[in-house]
Amino acid sequence: MLAAELLGLLLLVQMLLWPAAVRARVTALIVFGDSTVDTGNNNAVPTVVRSNFPPYGRDFPGRRATGRFCNGRLATDFYSEAYGLRPFVPAYLDPDYGIRDFASGVCFASAGSGLDVATAGVFSVIPLWKQVDYFREYKRRLAAHLGAAEAAAVVSDAVYAISVGTNDFIENYFAGTTRRFTQFSVGEYTDFLVGLARSLLVELYGLGARKVAFTGLAAAGCLPLERARRMMLCAEEYNAAARAFNAALCGMVAELSDDLPGAQLRFADVYDFFADILGDPTRYGFVKAEVGCCGTGTYEMGYTCSAWDVRTCRDASRYVFWDAVHPTERANRIIAEYLFNTTFADFL
Repeated sequence: MLAAELLGLLLLVQMLLWPAAVRARVTALIVFGDSTVDTGNNNAVPTVVRSNFPPYGRDFPGRRATGRFCNGRLATDFYSEAYGLRPFVPAYLDPDYGIRDFASGVCFASAGSGLDVATAGVFSVIPLWKQVDYFREYKRRLAAHLGAAEAAAVVSDAVYAISVGTNDFIENYFAGTTRRFTQFSVGEYTDFLVGLARSLLVELYGLGARKVAFTGLAAAGCLPLERARRMMLCAEEYNAAARAFNAALCGMVAELSDDLPGAQLRFADVYDFFADILGDPTRYGFVKAEVGCCGTGTYEMGYTCSAWDVRTCRDASRYVFWDAVHPTERANRIIAEYLFNTTFADFL
């Protein structure tokens, strides 16, 4: 009898500590963006920006290289789990999944993409307008699967996670791979990007999205790839651009949320938190923050992150970065917990 009472008490405590996963009306997690949230769409795209091979995915369930630029799960996978949905978000173009799977979560993101269509063109990946087109197709398929009324309920009660913008600066503007750096000053380009972000939010709202979180940029100048070019120092001009973009994006999101009836738009601010991790990694249980786990950790990403490189670390949980650009699963989990508590929990 005592054992049964103790079990009941433990279950009650668990429910009180994690009520969101049990009681929340979040029907699905729907994702747009770049490599920070791409769960495998680029596997179906003729591009060099891929990660569907070892050692990527070595700590993912089943040790599968799914196309995530990570050793394991991404932040959006952890959001999905926290909402009481499945423990990972499937990629829309993954042939192993269908509309039954996508009814509770789907990812349209593409590694290498940006707000600017020119950014997606650098490596021939899926631009945002095409990601939104896939969402339209998804809505039609969902209505055929669930019926119009239930599909509409899924769409309106879903949480939409958007993570994009870094590539527009480091892959496009500052890299000089397109003509944007000749057409705009940094400030003008920032305004251009925020205008595109606004148009995206308005378009998604028109398609039924109501609960939307737009994640801001992290300190892109402190990525191992950028540090390696500057004697391990951060590129402060990149960080300044990220901060200015975040400030403009935050203001736009707040203003637009007031203008769209029924909309819950949130700016998910990650800059200061991630900068704190990089500035004091031991506080968060990390040993390395300047270089990635893969190979030398200074330039490896995608195909240059090889399974045959004996220099790749054995324990990725000790590193903030998995490759020269993307966080490890453990870093993604810590970031996800922070952003869930500060932003994504607002939708419960």
